[in-house]
Amino acid sequence: MTDPDLDDIDRAILYEVQKDARNNTNAAISERVGVSASTVGKRIARLEDHDVIEGYRPELDHERVGFPLHVLFICTVSITDREALITETLDLEGVLDVRELMTGRENVHIRVIGSSNDDITRIAQQLDGMGYTVTDEILMRDEYTKASDYFDVPPPDV
Repeated sequence: MTDPDLDDIDRAILYEVQKDARNNTNAAISERVGVSASTVGKRIARLEDHDVIEGYRPELDHERVGFPLHVLFICTVSITDREALITETLDLEGVLDVRELMTGRENVHIRVIGSSNDDITRIAQQLDGMGYTVTDEILMRDEYTKASDYFDVPPPDV
């Protein structure tokens, strides 16, 4: 599904789901969007079927569960090897996510957690052994996200 297939109802539903997928029932979303709960349910199912909504992921406080170190590795890797390496990298213990960049020399960012410096060193060594050149390691304090403003549209008149 591409953007032109999304109408204002879809956008409003996407905004509400992004804000809080866990505590947003179809009924609650329907009140804010101005359509029935069954319409919300059908729209969400269609958005999931077309991979517009790719999943629902909880946000964990990694420090509270024993992983106080949160590090961003800035890496360089050959373009020809990048996709296969990224898939392999996601299987490493401690790796949270990998960002593939389209431009620039430092074309892969890898966010990891660890309980100790030894964990972070182990991951860095694994990345090096896989063919990454780690150009920087950044100790992160926190990360902030929000729902995309693009989908914050007034509910349509239905």
